[in-house]
Amino acid sequence: MCGLVGLVGSHNVAPDIYDALTVLQHRGQDAAGIMTCEGGRFSLRKSEGLVRDVFRQQHMQRLEGSIGIGHVRYPTAGSSGPALAQPFYVNSPYGIALAHNGNLTNAEQLGKELFQDDLRHLNTDSDSEVLLNIFAHELQTLGKLSPGADDIFQAVEAVHRRCRGGYAAVGLIVNYGVLGFRDPLGIRPLVVGERQGLNGRKDYMIASESVALDVLGFSLLGDVAPGEAVFIDMEGTLHRRQCAEAPVLQPCIFEHVYFARPDSLMDGISVYKTRMRQGAALASKIRRERPDLDIDVIIPIPDTSRIAAQSMAHELGIKFREGFMKNRYIGRTFIMPGQSQRKKSVRQKLNPVPLEFEGKNVMLVDDSIVRGTTCRQIIEMARDAGASNVFFASAAPPVRFPNVYGIDMPSASELIAHGRSVEEVCELIGADWLVYQDLDDLIECSREGNEQIDAFDCSVFSGDYITGDVDQHYLDHIEAQRNDEAQSRKRAAQQEEGAVVGIHNNA
Repeated sequence: MCGLVGLVGSHNVAPDIYDALTVLQHRGQDAAGIMTCEGGRFSLRKSEGLVRDVFRQQHMQRLEGSIGIGHVRYPTAGSSGPALAQPFYVNSPYGIALAHNGNLTNAEQLGKELFQDDLRHLNTDSDSEVLLNIFAHELQTLGKLSPGADDIFQAVEAVHRRCRGGYAAVGLIVNYGVLGFRDPLGIRPLVVGERQGLNGRKDYMIASESVALDVLGFSLLGDVAPGEAVFIDMEGTLHRRQCAEAPVLQPCIFEHVYFARPDSLMDGISVYKTRMRQGAALASKIRRERPDLDIDVIIPIPDTSRIAAQSMAHELGIKFREGFMKNRYIGRTFIMPGQSQRKKSVRQKLNPVPLEFEGKNVMLVDDSIVRGTTCRQIIEMARDAGASNVFFASAAPPVRFPNVYGIDMPSASELIAHGRSVEEVCELIGADWLVYQDLDDLIECSREGNEQIDAFDCSVFSGDYITGDVDQHYLDHIEAQRNDEAQSRKRAAQQEEGAVVGIHNNA
């Protein structure tokens, strides 16, 4: 999962891209990058780390130009390192940079085609570089000295024919403009907005979430539709076209559960209201399964579960309390590499307030349970703080299958609910009772915001991969890439080599 920004403005855009990336920091903490264009020349700064650490004053001063793109990275294919920071760049044709959120399920085959048929070189194992080169090749085959919007849209049509999986992308074409496009199923999110700029011109922004538009004074024009491409030329004119043959809106429902900020609108759906409905639906299930309601207090696990927990407490008429204080300077543990680092981070991130636990039956609420590491430690912390009984509620159904469309969830064997019953998971995490959201209820919580949505990508819960090209062989392949042992070997190799291949620091 990553965060994207593309901007065509009437003044220097780098400061606005920086501000937008800080708002989207929750979508990726591994690396950040900004590329701008001025007078036919790219300026690029990218590196590992948070936005605030990657960009210093000297970098921002050199990022000149009225068009640019930005990216915050969260590793989506089990790999990390400085060479994989985005945007990526190719010089032919025209000079193109691209930043990508998602995962191409046929990236390996496309990589072979690029080398054998298209005669293009790939410098990393990133599917984002694959996507960039596919687009660049398809644009080059048109043979235009000065491509227009129609030519760019034609190249995106070819991208959709060749690429499979979940993807949203922003691109920058030297001297021509900024491009954004979304996969034909709309799995990964993308929005576009406008604001009044200087000299009577309009500024346009493309971003992963609407909240990035809000903070910079942009009005939301709407979501980029599944399969659609938007192109803003150097004169500030917005062009839009449907570039897929049979687009269907099936967005990732895990955005509503965990990744998206609650103040965002995604495909016309308020993430905040969706999470409120999740809490209400979970309250109804608790009434059915535990009618005596022997719960003294409901406590959220900060931060993404707070809205659902508040709604649940209201529906059940039970006290809501903030029982854990969060250290805001620790990253999201779901994104942390390595089991030992995740365990350490939980204790550093959360500290209980004993008065809210002593002698009480406590219902802890989290957005989801993935590995089970975090909730097991938190349940131990609640018991140590004096809780009589610790119940646990997940606002999402059991996560039993890996994600292949841009969320680097662990391998299936490391998912605590994979192949286990709810009772077995309850015992493993050490809870006195465990309740999960039902999948049908979760879907209705999101669908209520937009009845036109055909379906959602719920593959992490159901194992139904909507692109239709994911088989056991593919899942075995990503299992080998993603498990903690493989990641430890990869990190050790990167440290030993000390290589920084492919990085343009503009330092």
